[in-house]
Amino acid sequence: MTAGMVIIGAGECGTRAAFALREEGYGGGITLVGSEPHLPYERPPLSKEAMTSGEAPSIKAIADAARLAEHRIDLKGSTTVISIDRANRSVRLGDGSDLAYDKLLVATGSIPRKLPMSGLGARCVYLRTFDDALLIRQLLREGVRIAIVGGGFIGLELAASARKLGADVTVVEAQPRILMRGVPEEIAAIVHQRHVTEGVEIVCGDGIAAIEDDGNSVRIALSSGRTVVADLAIIGIGAVPVTALAETAGLALNNGISVDARLRTSDPQIFAAGDCCSFPLAVYGDRRVRLEAWRSAQEHGALAARNMLGAEEAHASVPWFWSDQYGLTLQIAGLPDEGERTVRRDLGDGAFILFHLKDDGRLVAASGIGPDNTVARDIRLAEMLIGKSARPDPEALESSVVKLKSLLAA
Repeated sequence: MTAGMVIIGAGECGTRAAFALREEGYGGGITLVGSEPHLPYERPPLSKEAMTSGEAPSIKAIADAARLAEHRIDLKGSTTVISIDRANRSVRLGDGSDLAYDKLLVATGSIPRKLPMSGLGARCVYLRTFDDALLIRQLLREGVRIAIVGGGFIGLELAASARKLGADVTVVEAQPRILMRGVPEEIAAIVHQRHVTEGVEIVCGDGIAAIEDDGNSVRIALSSGRTVVADLAIIGIGAVPVTALAETAGLALNNGISVDARLRTSDPQIFAAGDCCSFPLAVYGDRRVRLEAWRSAQEHGALAARNMLGAEEAHASVPWFWSDQYGLTLQIAGLPDEGERTVRRDLGDGAFILFHLKDDGRLVAASGIGPDNTVARDIRLAEMLIGKSARPDPEALESSVVKLKSLLAA
């Protein structure tokens, strides 16, 4: 076998890594192994515009076959990796063949967390892949009853898409409010109200006691005694990293595949990146995190590629998240739970940003919401301030007159 670079996972992270290897001048073989039959594609549109742009979702490809061929990237679709042989530096594929590697990148991503109860049938679905989106879209139309279990980003984006198509939507969230993970309550309340205004019913603080799918409809019995009846139940209660290959191969795990700041696993010839791994964030004193975000996957792919070629470059980015719902854009730079106090800057037209600071004045996160992209520029500037461990004057942060760019220059 001729060794080269092997990447397990043909999603955002793995595909970006393959192209980054070429951009960095690597001339050897690159094999990208993906379990799906499709070209590598963007996942964020699956819960947003792909759901509402036509009769059926369409793939937004990261790269077409011609571009893959031009960069000499061998995409093996519909292919499963069943094991990693670290001693011989090879991976075993589902058809029994082996692929040798000089360096291996595991970019297996994450899968939806399963609802741990019986009674789920064909009308209880999860959204992760394009094929999942096709299945869901078939039932999203006017008057259809949709129950969404989970009030996180995916569930709420699907709720907005379903309402745009005229479906009747009920969101059930066991936590006291929606967007409990990583979104400040003040912003979550605005998102909640906008959904209610658009006709979505949101039930918070009520768990699921039982689900019964009889093939025609789904009955969801809540802990309060209420029953929600739907034609389709979409379950979005989080995601879990895909680590089985790494675990079987004896790689260290810690809320995903454990990697260092250079995305290297406990085996120096194997790297891991994207949703499947946890890594230390330098800007937060090496706090170990696992991020499920589009930009993080892109950045990880490029960083892993450089380090597979010997760059020894540490991760230095600030986390960034976004969501679009009903023309509202929510953006977050950093980790708001790192903050110990908050100041608010109003931007007009209902838009505002919350700046999250440590007690010593260091800016650690910024959360913004507003129509379209009204918060984007200031969130980007805040991200740069966070990356520099800046301690801007809280009064200056609060004042809409003081330009954030001036604080960055200072």
